[in-house]
Amino acid sequence: MWIILLGTGLFFTIGSGFWQFRNFGKIFTETFGRLGDKDDDKGVSPFGAMATALASTAGTGNIAGVATAIAAGGPGSIFWMCLSAFLSMMIKYAEVFLAVKFRRKNPGGYYGGPMYYMEFLGWRRAPAVFSVFGLGAALGVGNLTQVNTMADACQTAFNIPPITTGLFTLVLSGAVLIGGISAIAKMSERLVPFMSVLYILLSAAVLIISRENILPALRCIVLEAFSPGAAVGGAAGYTVISAIRYGVGRGMYTNEAGLGSAPLAHACAQTNSPVRQGMWGAVEVFIDTVVLCLLSALVILCTGAWKPGSMQSLDGAALTVAGFENVLGDFGAQAVAVCTALFGFAAIVGWSFYGEQCCRYLFKKEWAVGIYRGLYIILLLPGAVMKLETVWQLSDIFNGLMALPNIAAIFVLSGTVFKGLREYSADGGIKIMRKVKF
Repeated sequence: MWIILLGTGLFFTIGSGFWQFRNFGKIFTETFGRLGDKDDDKGVSPFGAMATALASTAGTGNIAGVATAIAAGGPGSIFWMCLSAFLSMMIKYAEVFLAVKFRRKNPGGYYGGPMYYMEFLGWRRAPAVFSVFGLGAALGVGNLTQVNTMADACQTAFNIPPITTGLFTLVLSGAVLIGGISAIAKMSERLVPFMSVLYILLSAAVLIISRENILPALRCIVLEAFSPGAAVGGAAGYTVISAIRYGVGRGMYTNEAGLGSAPLAHACAQTNSPVRQGMWGAVEVFIDTVVLCLLSALVILCTGAWKPGSMQSLDGAALTVAGFENVLGDFGAQAVAVCTALFGFAAIVGWSFYGEQCCRYLFKKEWAVGIYRGLYIILLLPGAVMKLETVWQLSDIFNGLMALPNIAAIFVLSGTVFKGLREYSADGGIKIMRKVKF
């Protein structure tokens, strides 16, 4: 899977003429520079759609996923995680562009996703297969891993029993999910910026205090990516393959590029520009992996939470919590536990919508969606007390199954994606692009 992901990202990067690098500044000016714009007074704004998707991607993977990548693949895994993120910006751009281009509309607003651009290709079974895998991923990636990491962090920092965290999350999630995509988007617009800035500030405080270790940590990340043991005395037992595998795998888990999940949210945006919404998708990957994940990695490495050449007694969120605790004491552990809970809750709510969309496509009945919601919420309890290794293995399996049909579809439709970029460049940008009929 990591070979497929890297290959797909490289294909879209080269095919677009390295578009995300040449237009890096424009991507941000055409998204955050036009914050709040939408082509309809009703429904979800482009930023709201991105915030909903980022709520799902900027989940506990930014805290626990990074830690498990370092523990299993060494510091070099972070290099491959960031590299794959820059390539994945084009994957996310492509799938979001296609989701907006081929979406449908009903009285309640827009809806769409990989199922609908697969239908455009004339694929009969693939949309249903994707939806089945999407349901499994929602119950594994968006549900079990999130609440499990939340419970782990809260138990480490506050000594709260996992079952208590599961019960509280169950009640709070149920209250939000009743409102549907509008309520989820409004919550995400407020929660995502708050939790992201809070985590960035906490990480910055730790790194300022440990600033003498930043350059050695960066050096370790680069050296270990190509020569495991070069920076840690050769006793860690990591390999280049394990660094790539865990770096790309956990990177895929955190930014979800290629999974086809984020397009389900972006398709709901009130915008006439698939290109501009695709830019929001690229921004989503950059914030999630290059910013938040790299900060988590530096905190772990700069504070001595990860010790080279020895068996790690900590993994997942507990390892990241230890990094903050080593510098900021109990306050640091408790603060990052709060961040973990916020990240996890946002992801749980966001992924619930993805599962609903897949369920609605499969069964076409609202009663089926109601059953799904009940199952999704109930599974928060066992998810809070499951073993960490089991939960992450389930997530890896569902991620891969969900990604395969989606990657195949965007690869076949790559010509459409490149055509949209050429029209954008030829016509002078977004202002003209919004008038182009898709």
